[in-house]
Amino acid sequence: MEWILITTETPAPAGIPTPALKPSSNAAVVDPAVVTWVEAGESMTAQWRSANGRPAPTRVEVVSDSLTADEANRMASQGIAMLWHGDFHNARQILNALDRRIGAGKRIEATPAEKFYRHRQSRSHRARVLGLLLIPIDPGPVVPLRRAPDIRQAAAEAYGDIGEPSVVSLHELVGAIGAHEWRRNGVHVDALQGRIHPHYGTFFPTRSEYVDLVAAAALPSDTLAFDVGTGTGVLAAVLARRGVRRVVATDNEPRAIACAAANFRNLGVQDRAEAVLTDMFPPGRAPLIVCNPPWIPATPHSSLDSAVYDPGSRMLFRFLNEVSDHLEPGGEGWLVLSDLAEHLGLRSREDLLAAIEAAGLKVMERLDTKPTHPKASDRDDPLFEARTAEVTSLWRLAPR
Repeated sequence: MEWILITTETPAPAGIPTPALKPSSNAAVVDPAVVTWVEAGESMTAQWRSANGRPAPTRVEVVSDSLTADEANRMASQGIAMLWHGDFHNARQILNALDRRIGAGKRIEATPAEKFYRHRQSRSHRARVLGLLLIPIDPGPVVPLRRAPDIRQAAAEAYGDIGEPSVVSLHELVGAIGAHEWRRNGVHVDALQGRIHPHYGTFFPTRSEYVDLVAAAALPSDTLAFDVGTGTGVLAAVLARRGVRRVVATDNEPRAIACAAANFRNLGVQDRAEAVLTDMFPPGRAPLIVCNPPWIPATPHSSLDSAVYDPGSRMLFRFLNEVSDHLEPGGEGWLVLSDLAEHLGLRSREDLLAAIEAAGLKVMERLDTKPTHPKASDRDDPLFEARTAEVTSLWRLAPR
């Protein structure tokens, strides 16, 4: 979407608390990390923050409790971002009303791949529209609106230190608050008989089948293992709990490394499992290397999508091509992968087998399991047919 800056004068509603914003010193210069609008005849700016990597809107109008859902929908359809200066709970109601108006879209006959791409387009459109309702944040951080919740911990986890007046998407802020609750409460993992506490921006194990596969497969060695792309550290923790004496968990995202290290401490395996910030493989060789790459070969639409989408299967193919160089003699590489991409027509089983062969690897064994997550039985899910056929596998690979 192409954003256009407008300068319509929109006075602040009477009696509504306004954030501690600052006049713009040069309205002609548009900083991509700054939101600019006009209020009471004066050009105002605030820092734009998005933990999801979304660009700052440049067409912004101030709105309040008098805004109706129909008016919000009209403004959103025109690409106008709405900076809320009313009651926080009323803003939530407008956000929910916008979500209902977006709808699921008309279902038509299509190939699985076409259904997938249309589903992604629909989700992207939804995120774009809902992201147009904005909320001010003052240093603290606090939301300077009536009936606003305490966001200090959730905002710090998503955005870091907020030391100046800022603006965020309400939709993203609601997600950050939800993510904070997941982090605080944790996710019970049967294979650990304990909880994993996901940090904002890390993919957490709501699906247990891939964890159970790693918990059940026969270990080639209990001396050392690498967990490549560890995320929350759940697979590394499982290996440590199974008796592997040293597990090196890697990720190229600092959030993931901090998350994994905290989970190792919480689970009491920090003496055997360590989290290392690096791109794919750590130095040295190991008798076991585990990788659970993103399962869908598609382009991420946001930074948070990277845990789910692997463009061109780059991480998958890189693991296959390089794992032999990091294995000890007689070692195994465990590839944990769903075949959902195959059922969506995005990658064939022949492509995967050809990549394994081209990498000089052989399949020693494949352990399969069916998913048990709620979407697998949700007939209203646009990808229901593919999900019901899905199988998650642990491929035990070794150099030929």
